[in-house]
This record gives sequence, C-alpha cells and structure tokens, in this order.
Amino acid sequence: MTLRKLFFLFWSSMAVGAVTCTVLGLALQFTDQSYGFLKAEETGYNALMMAISGLMIGVFAMMGFFAYLTVNYIALSIFRQKYLWTMLQGYTSLFATFALGYMLYGDRERLTNWLYWVLPLALAIGSVLVAYLKTKQTNRSAFVPTVFLMFVVTVLEAWPSINGETNAVSVIFMITPLFICNAFQIMWLHKLVGSASTKTDSANVAKSAS
Repeated sequence: MTLRKLFFLFWSSMAVGAVTCTVLGLALQFTDQSYGFLKAEETGYNALMMAISGLMIGVFAMMGFFAYLTVNYIALSIFRQKYLWTMLQGYTSLFATFALGYMLYGDRERLTNWLYWVLPLALAIGSVLVAYLKTKQTNRSAFVPTVFLMFVVTVLEAWPSINGETNAVSVIFMITPLFICNAFQIMWLHKLVGSASTKTDSANVAKSAS
C-alpha cells in the first residue's frame, strides 16, 4: 500500500465518521422531545459539533483497524498455521457475542431492558453481512477475520461508552459510526492492496515476456 492510498483511507474514514455522526445526531435532535424547538443557528452549531465528533471517531476507528492488522500479522507469524488463528478469531467472536449480552444484562437498569439483546444481535447480523460481502469480493478465508474485526474490534473501540456512565443513546451514537467506519475500511482494504499487487504482477509478466 502506497502512502497516497494510506492517506485516502485515513481521510475517507474520517469523512465517513463525520457524516454518520451528523446524520445520527440530527435524527436524535429532531426526534427527541427534550431538545424542543431549536433555532437554525443552534441546529447548525449542534451539527458542526457532531461532525467534529465524527472526525475523531473516524480517527479512532482507523487506529483500531491498523492495530488489528498489526495483531493479525504477529499472530500469523506465531501460529504458523493460518487455520489456528482463524479458529481462535471465530471462537472469540462467538464468545464476545454472549459476553456482551451478559455484561449489558447486568447493567440493564442503567441502560435499557432491551439493549442487552438487541445490540449484540444487531452487531452480529451486521458483522455477518459485511463478512458475506467481503467474501463475495475476495475469498472465503476473509469471512471469519472480517466478523472478528466488525464485532470484537468494534466492541473494544466502543468499550468506554458501553462500560461508562452513559445511556443507551450514547452507546448507539458511539458504536454505530465505529461499525460503519470499520466496514468501510475492511471493504476498501483489498481494493487498495489488490490494485498495487495487480500492477506488480502485470509488470512482472511484461518483464518476463520481454
């Protein structure tokens, strides 16, 4: 991956986070009666603050994404056999699904009575869907790592909002842009890396042909 492509992934991830947070924030603002009727200046100011928050979340998602890529590289060198690392990611993803529901169930009085089963289920379905799309564009071996990234890494990134003194709206506001940013990054990764490898292969073929 070239430096130009890395910057593209970085800035585009920030843009995705900003747009997602702005849309979520405005939806909350116009549906929650506690906001009342805000003036245009107040609405614009809130939208700006939400966009800035989204930029920060995009950066945070990028850090988590590259942290996973680093861990993945180290794990493959440790386990030697790729299927062992894949199995470990699969078991961890399955365990994390039930663990998240259990932890949210213990805090259901602080959050809501439905979040402890809706959030893990929604994350699991979304992760499987992204992994399915990833395998359609790449290969079957990408399914489990993608599920691991989309579920486990997203939960770890959003853990401060899940474990902190927050409510259900704050958890959703934090975890949704992180999930979308991670999905954007994983779906673009093979395109950015693949284009470079394709050019290298073409150059090698041309060189051997000459």
